[in-house]
Amino acid sequence: MTKKIAMIGLGLIGGSIALGVKRAHPEIHIIGFDKSESSLIFAKKQGIIDEIANDLEKIAHSADIIFLCLPVKLGINFLNQLSEKNLKPHVLITDAGSTKVEITQQAEKLFQGTESIFIGGHPMAGSHKSGVSAADVDLFENAYYILTPTSTSGKEDIESLKTLLSGLHSKFIEMKPEEHDAVTSMVSHLPHIIAAGLVASSNNYSIEHPLTKLLAAGGFRDMTRIASSDPRMWTDILLSNRVQLLKQMQRWREMMSEVEAMIAKEESDKIYEYFDNAREIRTKMPIHKEGAIPAFYDLFVDVPDHPGSIHQVTGFLLNEEISLMNIKILETREEIAGVLQLSFKNRTDLKRAQQAIESQSEFRCYEL
Repeated sequence: MTKKIAMIGLGLIGGSIALGVKRAHPEIHIIGFDKSESSLIFAKKQGIIDEIANDLEKIAHSADIIFLCLPVKLGINFLNQLSEKNLKPHVLITDAGSTKVEITQQAEKLFQGTESIFIGGHPMAGSHKSGVSAADVDLFENAYYILTPTSTSGKEDIESLKTLLSGLHSKFIEMKPEEHDAVTSMVSHLPHIIAAGLVASSNNYSIEHPLTKLLAAGGFRDMTRIASSDPRMWTDILLSNRVQLLKQMQRWREMMSEVEAMIAKEESDKIYEYFDNAREIRTKMPIHKEGAIPAFYDLFVDVPDHPGSIHQVTGFLLNEEISLMNIKILETREEIAGVLQLSFKNRTDLKRAQQAIESQSEFRCYEL
């Protein structure tokens, strides 16, 4: 009998998971549920889902596996609703939220002593695009996919879920919900707060110093890139992981106070050590692997300032059928004019692009 999967929430994440499941298991029947009727119609037309559900009753009666691809608070709300339905025996429910403690605790409370199974999930990849129209079967390739088992799940359930998701080509890691939220508070959630703070601070400063925005290019734009993230999603994340985040923010304030004291006292040796340690640590980081913050595969190209240069570069990529996610002209970057920033969805495309450009022109390509 064909397994039926319900995908509640058909945005970028839900749509991409559905495509990955279909790639490895084309026989599986996927039911879509979303507040946006246009998203459902698009997903059905594109073959991302096989069937549209208009209410949870239909999902509860037919789904063997249910994905909650929703913000954490909304995911918990749907979890509560599902617990009140007549679910199929041994139904497996999982989510794709960015925090895990709240939803796994609620799942254990709701399903303890029942036949329903819950396994927390967090595919750690994303995109600057959103919506089911941006769904990408390769979105999670080589990305970490965190699973947080609960007391309702066993080893066989976890392996079954991994098999189902094998078409995503992700790297599965099992963690306790508490550890997941602690780690992501440092490597994902705090950086987003800092990036948004830098953007807000520079904007306020530009009122008095108008040239601030003009000069806030290059490194500043790269460092604050993640501040472009969905504000609704990040409000949900911060509130659902507030305990860990408050700890991290306190530690951050203490570290900045130490740096402030070094500067005030003109302690050059300590300042040098501060930056030298940071450089050494970052050099050893796997910065081009998918982690808590989506990796950006950027290639920088020095091009001469004459008509047709950009067209020439993009033509090289077109001839090699290399997909370009984004292109940006950097007018001020390390005092170098005529720099193109090309963004790719994976490192393979970046290297192919570099080879294509350098083999057919004298343009210099490099990564930072």
